[in-house]
Amino acid sequence: MSHLDSLVPLEQSVSTRPESDTTIKSDMSRRNANSWFTPRVGLSPGRNRALGIASFLLPLILWSAISYLPFLWHPNIKITDAGDVSYFKTGMQVERERFETEYGKLVTSGGALPQGVPTNPVYLPAPHEVATALYTSFTTEPRRKSEQWFHESLWHSITIIFWGFTLSSLVGVPLGVLCGTYAAISRLQEPFIEFFRYLPAPAFGALAVAILGIHDAPKIAIIFIGTFFQQVLVIANTTRKLDTALVEAAMTLGSGKLALLFKVVIPGILPDLYRDLRILLGWAWTYLIVAELIGTSSGITWFITQQARYKNFDNVFAAIIIIGIIGLLTDMLLARLAKRFFPWDKSGDKQSAGA
Repeated sequence: MSHLDSLVPLEQSVSTRPESDTTIKSDMSRRNANSWFTPRVGLSPGRNRALGIASFLLPLILWSAISYLPFLWHPNIKITDAGDVSYFKTGMQVERERFETEYGKLVTSGGALPQGVPTNPVYLPAPHEVATALYTSFTTEPRRKSEQWFHESLWHSITIIFWGFTLSSLVGVPLGVLCGTYAAISRLQEPFIEFFRYLPAPAFGALAVAILGIHDAPKIAIIFIGTFFQQVLVIANTTRKLDTALVEAAMTLGSGKLALLFKVVIPGILPDLYRDLRILLGWAWTYLIVAELIGTSSGITWFITQQARYKNFDNVFAAIIIIGIIGLLTDMLLARLAKRFFPWDKSGDKQSAGA
Protein backbone atom coordinates (compact mmCIF):
# COMPACT_ATOMS: atom_id res chain seq x y z
CA MET A 1 0.00 0.00 0.00
CA SER A 2 2.78 2.37 0.77
CA HIS A 3 4.24 1.75 -2.72
CA LEU A 4 0.89 2.55 -4.38
CA ASP A 5 0.44 5.61 -2.22
CA SER A 6 3.79 6.89 -3.39
CA LEU A 7 2.65 6.61 -7.06
CA VAL A 8 -0.43 8.78 -6.64
CA PRO A 9 1.34 12.14 -6.40
CA LEU A 10 3.49 11.14 -9.39
CA GLU A 11 0.41 10.37 -11.51
CA GLN A 12 -1.24 13.58 -10.45
CA SER A 13 1.85 15.58 -11.33
CA VAL A 14 2.06 13.92 -14.76
CA SER A 15 -1.62 14.55 -15.47
CA THR A 16 -1.42 18.20 -14.47
CA ARG A 17 1.81 18.96 -16.38
CA PRO A 18 0.08 19.62 -19.77
CA GLU A 19 -2.29 22.00 -18.05
CA SER A 20 0.62 23.87 -16.50
CA ASP A 21 2.39 24.02 -19.89
CA THR A 22 -0.77 25.42 -21.47
CA THR A 23 -1.06 27.98 -18.70
CA ILE A 24 2.56 29.05 -19.19
CA LYS A 25 2.07 29.39 -22.96
CA SER A 26 -1.12 31.42 -22.50
CA ASP A 27 0.63 33.67 -19.99
CA MET A 28 3.53 34.18 -22.42
CA SER A 29 1.20 34.97 -25.31
CA ARG A 30 -0.69 37.41 -23.09
CA ARG A 31 2.53 39.15 -22.12
CA ASN A 32 3.65 39.23 -25.77
CA ALA A 33 0.33 40.76 -26.80
CA ASN A 34 0.84 43.51 -24.26
CA SER A 35 4.43 44.17 -25.41
CA TRP A 36 5.30 46.55 -28.23
CA PHE A 37 8.76 45.09 -28.87
CA THR A 38 8.51 41.29 -28.76
CA PRO A 39 10.68 39.91 -31.60
CA ARG A 40 8.76 38.42 -34.56
CA VAL A 41 5.39 38.81 -32.88
CA GLY A 42 2.67 40.79 -34.66
CA LEU A 43 0.87 43.68 -33.03
CA SER A 44 -2.85 43.91 -32.42
CA PRO A 45 -4.94 45.52 -35.19
CA GLY A 46 -5.46 48.62 -33.07
CA ARG A 47 -1.75 49.10 -32.50
CA ASN A 48 -1.04 48.43 -36.16
CA ARG A 49 -3.48 51.15 -37.14
CA ALA A 50 -2.19 53.60 -34.54
CA LEU A 51 1.44 53.18 -35.57
CA GLY A 52 0.52 53.44 -39.26
CA ILE A 53 -1.21 56.77 -38.62
CA ALA A 54 1.69 57.94 -36.43
CA SER A 55 4.19 57.23 -39.21
CA PHE A 56 2.51 60.01 -41.22
CA LEU A 57 1.66 62.28 -38.31
CA LEU A 58 5.20 62.53 -36.91
CA PRO A 59 6.75 64.09 -40.07
CA LEU A 60 3.69 66.34 -40.42
CA ILE A 61 4.06 67.54 -36.81
CA LEU A 62 7.76 68.26 -37.34
CA TRP A 63 7.03 70.11 -40.59
CA SER A 64 4.28 72.12 -38.90
CA ALA A 65 6.50 73.01 -35.96
CA ILE A 66 9.24 74.31 -38.27
CA SER A 67 6.67 76.24 -40.32
CA TYR A 68 4.51 77.80 -37.60
CA LEU A 69 6.75 78.23 -34.54
CA PRO A 70 8.82 81.41 -35.14
CA PHE A 71 11.54 80.40 -32.67
CA LEU A 72 12.32 77.26 -34.72
CA TRP A 73 14.70 78.03 -37.58
CA HIS A 74 12.99 80.83 -39.67
CA PRO A 75 16.31 82.16 -41.07
CA ASN A 76 14.72 84.83 -43.28
CA ILE A 77 12.73 88.02 -42.70
CA LYS A 78 9.68 88.82 -44.83
CA ILE A 79 9.49 92.54 -45.37
CA THR A 80 6.22 94.17 -44.31
CA ASP A 81 7.50 97.77 -44.48
CA ALA A 82 10.60 98.64 -46.51
CA GLY A 83 11.33 101.84 -44.53
CA ASP A 84 14.21 103.82 -46.05
CA VAL A 85 16.04 100.76 -47.46
CA SER A 86 16.00 101.38 -51.20
CA TYR A 87 16.09 97.77 -52.41
CA PHE A 88 13.64 96.36 -49.84
CA LYS A 89 10.13 95.73 -51.14
CA THR A 90 6.98 94.63 -49.33
CA GLY A 91 6.69 90.82 -49.45
CA MET A 92 10.37 90.38 -50.23
CA GLN A 93 12.41 87.84 -48.26
CA VAL A 94 15.92 88.67 -47.07
CA GLU A 95 18.40 86.89 -44.84
CA ARG A 96 18.14 87.79 -41.18
CA GLU A 97 21.77 89.01 -41.11
CA ARG A 98 21.19 91.40 -44.01
CA PHE A 99 18.01 92.73 -42.44
CA GLU A 100 19.79 93.34 -39.14
CA THR A 101 22.64 95.12 -40.95
CA GLU A 102 20.31 97.49 -42.79
CA TYR A 103 18.26 98.01 -39.64
CA GLY A 104 21.39 98.94 -37.69
CA LYS A 105 22.48 101.43 -40.37
CA LEU A 106 19.13 103.24 -40.22
CA VAL A 107 19.17 103.30 -36.44
CA THR A 108 22.51 105.12 -36.67
CA SER A 109 21.47 107.47 -39.48
CA GLY A 110 17.98 108.12 -38.16
CA GLY A 111 16.00 106.96 -41.20
CA ALA A 112 12.66 105.12 -41.29
CA LEU A 113 13.21 101.62 -39.96
CA PRO A 114 12.17 98.58 -42.02
CA GLN A 115 9.71 96.12 -40.53
CA GLY A 116 9.42 92.40 -41.10
CA VAL A 117 8.41 89.05 -39.65
CA PRO A 118 10.49 85.88 -39.33
CA THR A 119 9.82 83.38 -42.10
CA ASN A 120 11.22 80.26 -43.68
CA PRO A 121 12.81 80.23 -47.16
CA VAL A 122 10.49 80.15 -50.14
CA TYR A 123 11.54 76.58 -50.90
CA LEU A 124 9.92 75.35 -47.64
CA PRO A 125 6.21 76.24 -47.82
CA ALA A 126 3.92 75.64 -44.84
CA PRO A 127 1.63 72.58 -44.76
CA HIS A 128 -1.53 74.61 -45.36
CA GLU A 129 0.01 76.14 -48.50
CA VAL A 130 0.87 72.69 -49.87
CA ALA A 131 -2.62 71.42 -48.95
CA THR A 132 -4.12 74.28 -50.97
CA ALA A 133 -1.76 73.50 -53.87
CA LEU A 134 -2.94 69.87 -53.90
CA TYR A 135 -6.26 71.28 -55.14
CA THR A 136 -5.22 74.36 -57.13
CA SER A 137 -2.58 72.46 -59.12
CA PHE A 138 -5.43 70.56 -60.78
CA THR A 139 -7.64 73.61 -61.34
CA THR A 140 -5.09 76.26 -62.39
CA GLU A 141 -4.87 76.74 -66.15
CA PRO A 142 -1.39 76.50 -67.71
CA ARG A 143 0.31 79.82 -68.46
CA ARG A 144 0.71 78.92 -72.13
CA LYS A 145 -1.70 77.14 -74.45
CA SER A 146 1.06 74.73 -75.51
CA GLU A 147 1.57 73.58 -71.93
CA GLN A 148 -0.29 70.65 -70.37
CA TRP A 149 -2.67 70.73 -67.43
CA PHE A 150 -1.37 69.08 -64.31
CA HIS A 151 -3.58 66.00 -64.64
CA GLU A 152 -2.38 65.57 -68.24
CA SER A 153 1.24 65.70 -67.10
CA LEU A 154 0.48 63.20 -64.36
CA TRP A 155 -1.21 60.79 -66.75
CA HIS A 156 1.71 61.05 -69.14
CA SER A 157 4.09 60.00 -66.36
CA ILE A 158 1.87 57.05 -65.44
CA THR A 159 1.99 55.80 -69.03
CA ILE A 160 5.80 56.04 -69.03
CA ILE A 161 5.95 53.94 -65.86
CA PHE A 162 3.40 51.46 -67.23
CA TRP A 163 5.23 50.76 -70.48
CA GLY A 164 8.70 50.73 -68.95
CA PHE A 165 7.72 48.32 -66.17
CA THR A 166 5.54 46.14 -68.42
CA LEU A 167 8.29 45.67 -71.00
CA SER A 168 10.80 44.96 -68.25
CA SER A 169 8.50 42.34 -66.70
CA LEU A 170 7.73 40.64 -70.02
CA VAL A 171 11.44 39.85 -70.38
CA GLY A 172 12.72 39.92 -66.81
CA VAL A 173 10.16 37.62 -65.16
CA PRO A 174 10.63 34.62 -67.51
CA LEU A 175 14.40 35.07 -67.51
CA GLY A 176 14.50 35.30 -63.72
CA VAL A 177 12.43 32.12 -63.35
CA LEU A 178 14.70 30.27 -65.77
CA CYS A 179 17.84 31.48 -63.98
CA GLY A 180 16.43 30.34 -60.65
CA THR A 181 15.42 26.94 -62.04
CA TYR A 182 18.32 25.91 -64.28
CA ALA A 183 21.93 26.34 -63.17
CA ALA A 184 23.20 26.46 -66.76
CA ILE A 185 21.02 29.45 -67.65
CA SER A 186 21.98 31.10 -64.37
CA ARG A 187 25.70 30.83 -65.09
CA LEU A 188 25.18 32.05 -68.65
CA GLN A 189 23.13 35.15 -67.72
CA GLU A 190 23.72 36.25 -64.14
CA PRO A 191 27.43 37.21 -64.25
CA PHE A 192 26.76 39.81 -66.95
CA ILE A 193 23.55 40.96 -65.23
CA GLU A 194 25.44 41.32 -61.93
CA PHE A 195 27.93 43.56 -63.76
CA PHE A 196 25.32 45.58 -65.63
CA ARG A 197 23.11 46.32 -62.62
CA TYR A 198 25.82 48.54 -61.13
CA LEU A 199 25.77 50.84 -64.18
CA PRO A 200 23.56 53.89 -63.47
CA ALA A 201 20.55 53.95 -65.78
CA PRO A 202 20.73 57.75 -66.37
CA ALA A 203 24.20 57.26 -67.90
CA PHE A 204 22.47 55.73 -70.92
CA GLY A 205 20.32 58.83 -71.47
CA ALA A 206 22.36 60.35 -74.31
CA LEU A 207 22.69 56.97 -76.01
CA ALA A 208 18.95 56.33 -75.67
CA VAL A 209 18.16 59.71 -77.27
CA ALA A 210 20.58 59.04 -80.12
CA ILE A 211 18.98 55.67 -80.86
CA LEU A 212 15.31 56.22 -79.95
CA GLY A 213 14.75 59.96 -80.50
CA ILE A 214 13.77 62.73 -78.11
CA HIS A 215 10.21 61.80 -77.17
CA ASP A 216 8.88 59.01 -74.93
CA ALA A 217 10.92 56.04 -76.16
CA PRO A 218 14.19 56.97 -74.37
CA LYS A 219 12.27 57.65 -71.15
CA ILE A 220 10.70 54.19 -71.29
CA ALA A 221 14.15 52.76 -72.02
CA ILE A 222 15.59 54.32 -68.84
CA ILE A 223 12.75 52.84 -66.76
CA PHE A 224 13.44 49.48 -68.43
CA ILE A 225 17.20 49.61 -67.78
CA GLY A 226 16.73 50.74 -64.19
CA THR A 227 14.28 47.90 -63.43
CA PHE A 228 15.14 44.93 -65.65
CA PHE A 229 18.51 43.81 -64.27
CA GLN A 230 17.41 44.05 -60.65
CA GLN A 231 14.21 42.24 -61.58
CA VAL A 232 16.01 39.23 -63.03
CA LEU A 233 18.19 38.78 -59.94
CA VAL A 234 15.37 39.26 -57.43
CA ILE A 235 13.06 36.79 -59.20
CA ALA A 236 15.86 34.26 -59.69
CA ASN A 237 16.55 34.39 -55.95
CA THR A 238 12.83 33.95 -55.20
CA THR A 239 12.67 30.93 -57.53
CA ARG A 240 15.60 29.28 -55.75
CA LYS A 241 13.69 29.45 -52.45
CA LEU A 242 11.09 26.97 -53.75
CA ASP A 243 11.09 23.77 -51.68
CA THR A 244 13.34 21.33 -53.53
CA ALA A 245 11.21 18.45 -52.24
CA LEU A 246 8.42 19.58 -54.57
CA VAL A 247 10.75 19.55 -57.58
CA GLU A 248 12.24 16.19 -56.65
CA ALA A 249 8.79 14.67 -56.16
CA ALA A 250 7.65 15.91 -59.57
CA MET A 251 10.77 14.53 -61.24
CA THR A 252 10.32 11.18 -59.48
CA LEU A 253 6.79 10.97 -60.85
CA GLY A 254 8.17 11.49 -64.36
CA SER A 255 7.35 15.15 -64.90
CA GLY A 256 8.82 16.62 -68.07
CA LYS A 257 10.80 19.86 -68.21
CA LEU A 258 7.89 22.02 -69.36
CA ALA A 259 5.43 20.41 -66.96
CA LEU A 260 7.93 20.86 -64.13
CA LEU A 261 8.27 24.54 -64.97
CA PHE A 262 4.61 25.38 -65.52
CA LYS A 263 2.93 23.03 -63.04
CA VAL A 264 5.40 23.01 -60.16
CA VAL A 265 7.90 25.89 -60.20
CA ILE A 266 5.72 28.79 -61.33
CA PRO A 267 2.65 27.89 -59.21
CA GLY A 268 4.96 27.34 -56.24
CA ILE A 269 6.55 30.79 -56.41
CA LEU A 270 3.54 32.76 -57.66
CA PRO A 271 2.63 34.56 -54.38
CA ASP A 272 6.27 35.53 -53.75
CA LEU A 273 6.70 36.53 -57.39
CA TYR A 274 3.67 38.81 -57.09
CA ARG A 275 5.17 40.47 -53.99
CA ASP A 276 8.48 40.95 -55.81
CA LEU A 277 6.72 42.74 -58.65
CA ARG A 278 4.98 45.05 -56.17
CA ILE A 279 8.36 46.05 -54.74
CA LEU A 280 9.96 46.42 -58.17
CA LEU A 281 7.11 48.66 -59.36
CA GLY A 282 8.09 51.11 -56.62
CA TRP A 283 11.67 50.82 -57.87
CA ALA A 284 10.51 51.86 -61.35
CA TRP A 285 8.86 55.01 -59.94
CA THR A 286 12.20 56.13 -58.46
CA TYR A 287 13.64 56.43 -61.98
CA LEU A 288 10.75 58.52 -63.31
CA ILE A 289 12.12 62.02 -62.67
CA VAL A 290 15.50 61.23 -64.21
CA ALA A 291 13.88 59.47 -67.17
CA GLU A 292 11.59 62.39 -67.98
CA LEU A 293 14.49 64.84 -68.08
CA ILE A 294 15.93 62.93 -71.05
CA GLY A 295 15.05 64.31 -74.47
CA THR A 296 12.11 66.68 -74.27
CA SER A 297 11.08 67.36 -70.68
CA SER A 298 7.57 66.06 -70.09
CA GLY A 299 5.13 64.65 -67.57
CA ILE A 300 5.23 65.36 -63.87
CA THR A 301 8.93 66.24 -64.15
CA TRP A 302 8.15 69.05 -66.57
CA PHE A 303 5.51 70.37 -64.15
CA ILE A 304 7.93 70.26 -61.20
CA THR A 305 10.73 72.05 -63.07
CA GLN A 306 8.35 74.71 -64.39
CA GLN A 307 6.89 75.42 -60.96
CA ALA A 308 10.36 75.58 -59.41
CA ARG A 309 11.35 78.09 -62.11
CA TYR A 310 8.37 80.26 -61.13
CA LYS A 311 9.26 79.69 -57.41
CA ASN A 312 5.90 78.03 -56.78
CA PHE A 313 7.41 75.54 -54.38
CA ASP A 314 4.02 74.74 -52.87
CA ASN A 315 3.13 73.19 -56.24
CA VAL A 316 6.46 71.35 -56.28
CA PHE A 317 5.71 69.79 -52.89
CA ALA A 318 2.17 68.99 -54.01
CA ALA A 319 3.41 67.17 -57.11
CA ILE A 320 5.92 65.13 -55.10
CA ILE A 321 3.25 64.20 -52.55
CA ILE A 322 0.84 63.15 -55.30
CA ILE A 323 3.49 60.79 -56.72
CA GLY A 324 3.77 59.21 -53.28
CA ILE A 325 -0.01 58.96 -52.92
CA ILE A 326 -0.35 57.25 -56.31
CA GLY A 327 2.40 54.78 -55.42
CA LEU A 328 0.92 54.03 -51.99
CA LEU A 329 -2.63 53.56 -53.29
CA THR A 330 -1.36 51.32 -56.10
CA ASP A 331 0.55 49.14 -53.64
CA MET A 332 -2.46 48.93 -51.29
CA LEU A 333 -4.68 47.90 -54.20
CA LEU A 334 -2.21 45.23 -55.32
CA ALA A 335 -1.91 43.94 -51.75
CA ARG A 336 -5.68 43.63 -51.49
CA LEU A 337 -5.87 41.85 -54.86
CA ALA A 338 -3.21 39.41 -53.67
CA LYS A 339 -5.62 38.11 -51.02
CA ARG A 340 -8.09 37.30 -53.78
CA PHE A 341 -5.53 35.81 -56.15
CA PHE A 342 -3.69 33.74 -53.52
CA PRO A 343 -6.11 32.96 -50.66
CA TRP A 344 -3.95 30.01 -49.56
CA ASP A 345 -0.87 32.18 -48.98
CA LYS A 346 -0.55 33.04 -45.29
CA SER A 347 2.88 34.71 -45.45
CA GLY A 348 1.31 37.74 -47.13
CA ASP A 349 -1.14 38.10 -44.24
CA LYS A 350 1.73 38.01 -41.76
CA GLN A 351 3.63 40.69 -43.69
CA SER A 352 0.57 42.92 -43.94
CA ALA A 353 -0.08 42.46 -40.22
CA GLY A 354 3.45 43.48 -39.44
CA ALA A 355 3.30 46.46 -41.77
